[in-house]
This record gives sequence, C-alpha cells and structure tokens, in this order.
Amino acid sequence: MHHAIEGDRREIDGLDARIIELLGQRARVSARIQRTRVSAGGPRTVLAREAEVLGRYQDGLGATGTPIAMNVLKLCRGVSPATDQALTP
Repeated sequence: MHHAIEGDRREIDGLDARIIELLGQRARVSARIQRTRVSAGGPRTVLAREAEVLGRYQDGLGATGTPIAMNVLKLCRGVSPATDQALTP
C-alpha cells in the first residue's frame, strides 16, 4: 500500500508542476492582452470577460470553481514586468 501511495504522490507532484507551468503561461498571455488593451486606450481588465471565466470554472468544478477562478484572475490581473519574469519557466 505504501508504494501505491508514493506513486500517487509522485503523480500529484507532476500534476502540480504542470498546473504551475500552465498558470505561469496564462499569466504571461494575460499580461500581453492587458498591455495591448491599455496601449489602445482601454481598461486593464474587462469585467464581462472575467465573469465568463468565473462561469467556466464554476461549470467545470462546481462551487469550488469560483474561488479557484478568483485566485487565477487575481494572479493574472496583478502581472507586472517583474512578476512576468518570475513566472517564466
């Protein structure tokens, strides 16, 4: 049983690494969108778009999807050049 747990833990560690990598990628893409929008005179964030993202997470994960989406949006909303570099793999 112990070996099965260790194997599952290694699998979780690999999944966590992939999630972290994907979050960094998402933050970088979000930063590009924000820069483009702001340079065109628009707002840094679009609340209607964020509502779509919240809905997608809630649809996929149920009630726990909303706080997860809020944290993802918070991470990506706060991207600055320093953060962008920190998220580069």
